[in-house]
This record gives sequence, C-alpha cells and structure tokens, in this order.
Amino acid sequence: MADDGGVAKKASGGYRQSIDGCLESTISSHGISNSTLEAWLARTEPFLKELRRDYADGRLPLLRIAEERQDILDAARALQALSVGAKTIVFFGTGGSSLGGQTLAQLAGWNIPGGADAKQRTRPRTRFYDNLDGTTLAGGLSGLDLATTRFIVTSKSGGTAETIAQTIAALQTVHAAGLDAQIPKMFLGITEPADPEKSNGLRALFESFSIPILDHHPGIGGRYSCLTNVGLMPAMARGLDPVAIRQGAQTVIDDLLQAHSADAFAPALGAAMAVALNKKGLKTFVVMPYADRLGRLAAWFVQLWSESLGKAGKGTSAIAALGPLDQHSQLQLYMDGPREHYLTVLRVDSAGAGPRLSPQLARIAGAEYLGGQAIGDIVAAQSHAVPEALARANRPVRTIDLDVLNEKTLGALLMHFMIETILAGRLLGVDPFDQPAVEMAKILTKERLAQGA
Repeated sequence: MADDGGVAKKASGGYRQSIDGCLESTISSHGISNSTLEAWLARTEPFLKELRRDYADGRLPLLRIAEERQDILDAARALQALSVGAKTIVFFGTGGSSLGGQTLAQLAGWNIPGGADAKQRTRPRTRFYDNLDGTTLAGGLSGLDLATTRFIVTSKSGGTAETIAQTIAALQTVHAAGLDAQIPKMFLGITEPADPEKSNGLRALFESFSIPILDHHPGIGGRYSCLTNVGLMPAMARGLDPVAIRQGAQTVIDDLLQAHSADAFAPALGAAMAVALNKKGLKTFVVMPYADRLGRLAAWFVQLWSESLGKAGKGTSAIAALGPLDQHSQLQLYMDGPREHYLTVLRVDSAGAGPRLSPQLARIAGAEYLGGQAIGDIVAAQSHAVPEALARANRPVRTIDLDVLNEKTLGALLMHFMIETILAGRLLGVDPFDQPAVEMAKILTKERLAQGA
C-alpha cells in the first residue's frame, strides 16, 4: 500500500493523511471507488462554504478560538497564582471537560511511566479525576497533602452532577483539615459566565467561598473545548506552550479558508471517506496511534465522534486502540472478523528512538532480526506493517503521519478531527453539537436520588 501519492494529502500543520488504503484500487470491492468518493466530496462542498461563512461572521467560535490570546493570559495568571506552594494539582471534570486536557498533558509525559523528563519533575504533579467512583475519590483525597494540593474544577453548565459531587467532597475534606481560610487559594473554577437566566451551581458554590473563576467559552461545548482554557490549563500546568498549540490549530483553519476544493482539505477528505464507508456497511471507526503520547487523543476522539454523530439511528461506533499493544488484543478482529471496521493508524517518526538492542543478546534469544535495532525502529516497522497487512486483507485503513509530535502538530490534529467530525455530521444529516439522548439519563438520576434510591 502506498503511504503517499494517490489521494494522500499533506496538511500545513505538519501531518500527512493517506486514504489510499480505503480505495477500491487498493482493497478491491471492499473499498470505495473514485467515483463514489468524488460524489461524497461534492456533497461536502456546500458544508465547507458554510464553515467559511461561519468563520467570517463568527457564528462558530471554534473556528476563531485559535486566534484568541487574552484568555491564555488570564489562564496563565490564574494558574501562576494557584500554583504558589503547590506540589499537586487535581483536575475535576468529566467527558469533554477532562479528555482534551488529558490529551494535551500526555504530550508532556503525563500518565506515561517514566514519561516525565527532569524539567517536568520540578512541576507540581497533575492528577485527573474524571470518573466518579466513591472508593477512588475517598482514597485519592485521603492520600493528598492538602496544604500543597490545588484543585481546578471544570463544568461548562456548572451543573454536572459528577463534578459538583467531587468538588463538594474536596471542600469537605479541606474543611475537616482545618484549612478553610486557604480555600480561595486552593481552588479555581472554569464555568460559563454569570447569566441571570441560567442556574449555575458551581459558580454559586465557588462565589460563596470567594474562589476565583475563569469563564468557560459559552459558544464552545465540552467535547470541542480542548483548545479553550479547559484543555490549555492542564497543558500549561505541564509546561506546554498554549500559543503553539493554537498556532497548529490555526494551520488547519488556514487550509479550510484557502482550499480550492474539498479534496484539497484533509478533514473534508477524511469525513467524506468515513461517511462513504459507513454507507457501505462499516459500523466501527478505530483510531490507533503508535505512540504512548497519543493514547488519550484516541480516547478523546471516541467521545468526540460518538457523541457528535450517534443520533437518530445514524453514526458509527468509535474505538480507541494503541499500537503496538493492541496488535495483541484487537488486531485479529480487525483483520479477520466481520467486515465492519475502518481503521485510522497514527504514526510518529520514531526511527532511532530508545535503547538499541544488543545483537549478541538478540541472537541468544533467537531474535536475530532485533539485533542492532532501536526500540523506535521496531515500532516504526510495526506501524507500517499493520496498515499494509490490513490492506492485503482488503480491510480499509487510513494513515496519518507526523514527522514530529509537538504542540503545533497536536493542535493541528485536534482541529483536524473536530472539523472532520463536524463535516461528517453534516453529511449524515445530524447536528454534531448536541447530545439529546444523554439528557434522559441525567433526569432519571436526579429523580432516583431525590427518592432516596
């Protein structure tokens, strides 16, 4: 399978996308014909024009967020004040209020054994509590040195039950430790601006304690908020450059504004192919990066894609995988199971990275082919062999290659996937910004708690 050429497109954000492995010319009748792809790209054109209008008149703030700077300055000042005397910063939030931040923090080595370099180890530790579990939260709070712990709490609406519960539990713990006077210096909130027409429990709670609050962008919802202060605050806590992240995202916006046709814009090409494959019967979209620092990106994408497109009986199931680990747990299904999977393999140039293996020890182990190879060489070989194997099995696979993984390229990838998702929603005829089905579960949860169940 060719990694470049054909309909491969290089974006100015430092990544290259190839959908050659999804075409009929590569995987026979199991792929998409050029004529079918061209038809879907033609359907994408009006939505690209709509996005350009949305950019011009500001109707879709996501398309303008990369240009903003004042919110970064405000966030940096708030983080600097909060970090005085801090050894641990705990982030409370769930779903889109956490996954974007985790994605960016992981670029700096968060949640990767041995991933933090010497400079990272001089910073306060970063912890995310995004899933509500009583035992986990109790253990986590009891194990903190509260005097040197700080809490950043994010909820766009200010009414997310899980986040409110975490926050109240933390406030109670701080009170029990006799640190009431320190609460305004220990907590920071991110929630929507005050609105007399809306109830905001987090804002009311924090204002009662004189806790500082940053405004959550009112026009950008949770799963699209990774480039706002919601995602950039954890990035800054890990020492990443928030401006570079946004500059990377801006390259995708620039490509959108300058693209002469849909096939010249990488997110449009990705969206058209994803929908074409879905209409062909492929029900599952797998994102499989070959880099530990992109593991949470895959998890973030699962929410973005699933919650944005799974409506009115439409959409595809998204699955997060991680290479090479999941070659040993999922690949058998994708290679030889039902023909309903579409894979995107994300690759970072890793040649020469890591320890180089002794030829003598490799020979003793009966693995001469590993001798003299760097660990990164092995991963690089696997990340190219798997898409080739999938193509030979006539399984559709897209590849996205990064020469380097840094703030700029990660910012570009985040914006690419968000616009790709928006365009796929438009092509499927669903609103990619709402999530009506989950509201019933929230209502029933409140009813059960009110009834003492």
